[in-house]
Amino acid sequence: MNSLLTFIKIAPIATDDYVGFTFFVGCMAMMAASVFFFFSMNNYDRKWRTSILVSGLITFIAAVHYWYMRDYWYSNGSSPTFFRYVDWILTVPLMCVEFYLILKVAGAKKSLMWKLIGLSVVMLVTGYFGEAVYRDQAWLWGLISGIAYFVIVYEIWLGSAKKLAEQAGGAVLSAHKTLCWFVLVGWAIYPIGYMAGTPGWYDSIFGGLAMDVIYNIGDAINKIGFGLVVFNLAVNASEKAATH
Repeated sequence: MNSLLTFIKIAPIATDDYVGFTFFVGCMAMMAASVFFFFSMNNYDRKWRTSILVSGLITFIAAVHYWYMRDYWYSNGSSPTFFRYVDWILTVPLMCVEFYLILKVAGAKKSLMWKLIGLSVVMLVTGYFGEAVYRDQAWLWGLISGIAYFVIVYEIWLGSAKKLAEQAGGAVLSAHKTLCWFVLVGWAIYPIGYMAGTPGWYDSIFGGLAMDVIYNIGDAINKIGFGLVVFNLAVNASEKAATH
C-alpha cells in the first residue's frame, strides 16, 4: 500500500513552472488519447485495427514516460534526457511503422518499414550522443541526426512511400500526405528544442528557450496527431467499404 501511495503521489506545480505544467498536461493528454484509440478499435474494418493499436501504443508508452519524466523534473530540477530518449526510441519507430501499415493496401513491403525504422534509430541515437554524451560536439551529432531526418522526409515525400500512396489513392493518399506534413513541420520542432538545450553556434538564436517545453509541445502535437490521422483514415475507409 505504501509503495502504491508513493507511486500516485502528486507533487505541487508552481504557477510559473511551465516545464512541470507541460509534463503534467502531456501525460494526461497521452493517457486520454490511448484510452480513445484502444476503445475505438472494434469500430473499423479489421485491416485498420493494427494501425489504431499502434497509435494507442505510441501514446500509452509516451504517457508512462511522461509520468516518470515529470517526477524526475521535480526531484532533480533538470531535464530527464535519458527517459526522453527511451520514450523516443520506442515511439518514433512506431510512428514510422504507421506509414507501412496504411500503405499495405497498395502493396508496401516490410523493407520500407525497416528502412524508415533504421533511419529513425540513427536520428535518435546520434541526437542522444549530441545532447547527453558528446555535448562539446553537439552541432556535429545534430547534423548527422538531421541528415537521417531529411532522408526520411525524402522517402515519404518523394520516394517509394509517395508512389505507393498515389497507387492507393483516396483516403490513404490523403492520410499519407497529412502524416508527411506532420513529419516535415511537426518533427521540425525537435531540432529547435535540441539547439535550445545544447551548446553551439546557434546559442544566440535558441539559447533562451526552454528545451523541455519545446519537446513536450512537439510530442503532444506529433504523437496524438499521428493517431488522429490514422483514426480518420480508418473511419473514412470503413464507411466507404460499408456503402459498397
